[in-house]
Amino acid sequence: MTLRDQAYDTFTEQLLNREISLGQFVSQRELVKLTGMPLGAIREMIPRLEADGLIRPVPNRGLQIMQADLGIIRNAFQLRSVLEREAVRTFVTVASDAELAELRERHLAIRAEAAGGVTPELLARAQQMDWNMHDRMIDALGNDLISSIYRTNSIKIRLIRNEDTRMLPELVVSVMDEHLALIDALETRDPDKAEAALNAHLDSAIQRVVRI
Repeated sequence: MTLRDQAYDTFTEQLLNREISLGQFVSQRELVKLTGMPLGAIREMIPRLEADGLIRPVPNRGLQIMQADLGIIRNAFQLRSVLEREAVRTFVTVASDAELAELRERHLAIRAEAAGGVTPELLARAQQMDWNMHDRMIDALGNDLISSIYRTNSIKIRLIRNEDTRMLPELVVSVMDEHLALIDALETRDPDKAEAALNAHLDSAIQRVVRI
């Protein structure tokens, strides 16, 4: 990885870990301190962050981290929906029976644990499994450009969720049930059923966001 790529990854990790707040103003030198990367790498990283919509320059104030307004929420979820609908129709044909069985087993195990009480560690595992499943479906398209666009958009969605709508303890069981319904549809090998189950899951996700 280049220093610019390392700086980008460190910056986004800091964002997702809430070391940097949405809407916060930062200078290049503050980014050096936050990421531990040299100034040259920070300067090379900034155009990529601007292009990805994660920061914007504000005259006389510095660089402002993205804000989670309704426009960002709508655009991010619309892009997610477009990409995932295409992806699930491919994934339903390429995922092996063994992979789907493993996904089902892992979701059932998380659901069973959650029914007995949700710990922070279980919550983190459930959230990671959620993200991993969606990433896997996108990667099934075998298109590096789509995977890259999706992951950048995913950062925005995760930041939005980090503000008010991340997977809360009381939502773990319902999200696992939505995923299990999607796995049921995937196991039929019917693209239309898989897309319908995905749409139901994504509709629930956006509803959780627009409640804020």
